[in-house]
Amino acid sequence: MQVTVKWVDGKMFLGESGSGHTVVMDGPPDHGGRNMGVRPMEMILLGLGGCASFDVISILEKTRQKVSDCRVELSAERAEGVPSPFTKIHLKFVVTGVALKEVQVKKAVELSAEKYCSASIMLGAAGVELTHSFEVVEAA
Repeated sequence: MQVTVKWVDGKMFLGESGSGHTVVMDGPPDHGGRNMGVRPMEMILLGLGGCASFDVISILEKTRQKVSDCRVELSAERAEGVPSPFTKIHLKFVVTGVALKEVQVKKAVELSAEKYCSASIMLGAAGVELTHSFEVVEAA
């Protein structure tokens, strides 16, 4: 896997993935940015959420659950000072569908966290405290 990050100006950078997709990253005005893109540390959370969601949906599809929506809300705490790495991250999955089995959703979240999500496993190995929860919502 390879990506390129190119400086645009100020504190704005353009990230290009090896698969050809781009994303704008920028800092807040008080740090020389113009607030025209996501922060680099937010990108880490977005990547974690995407990685974990990919796993959860894949597992639920394999168990023939009728999922109509899935979102994961991530909240994080960072260390004081510089650098300020993440110290705690909580992922809350909200899975909506028809007659979803709570035990299957629970298992999918656990398997993602403990076995499949490379981002979760990497961050946990780096000392970040990761916690997970879920909510099952019946589709209207």
